[in-house]
Amino acid sequence: MLFIYRPDLSLIKSIIAYQNAAKKSGGINFVRKRYAALRHRFWSLITGSDIDRDAKISPDLKLPHPTGVVIHQDAKIGPGCMIMQQVTLGQLATGGAPIIGSGVYIGAGAKLLGEITIGDNARIGANAVVLCDLPPNSTAVGVPARIIQRE
Repeated sequence: MLFIYRPDLSLIKSIIAYQNAAKKSGGINFVRKRYAALRHRFWSLITGSDIDRDAKISPDLKLPHPTGVVIHQDAKIGPGCMIMQQVTLGQLATGGAPIIGSGVYIGAGAKLLGEITIGDNARIGANAVVLCDLPPNSTAVGVPARIIQRE
């Protein structure tokens, strides 16, 4: 059997396993939940990321370089997204976390803060700071981020 080292996939699988076990009750699910939590801690340490176990992420999330990725527990990430290294999805002092649509690309070092919605197939440039909603099929860059392209 060929062993392929993919810590990003292992991290995502541990989060999905934790969430699935947490939905059910019973003794075996208590053990599964604890085991998934232990796996999550291990892979978080290996990848150097801080993705909360309760964040709503799609199983096909792509994290090519998971180092430094921080995702708040209330964040929601749709299917087919790609998040590069050093990205933060967090909240502001007023609360609320980002909701990311499907097929979104988030460049290295980008910060998405507050209760914002990122539309499907949007692109966010490297080191952008996004503080407001982004429509579908658009591109945002800069600090603070501004929309430079809409389709």
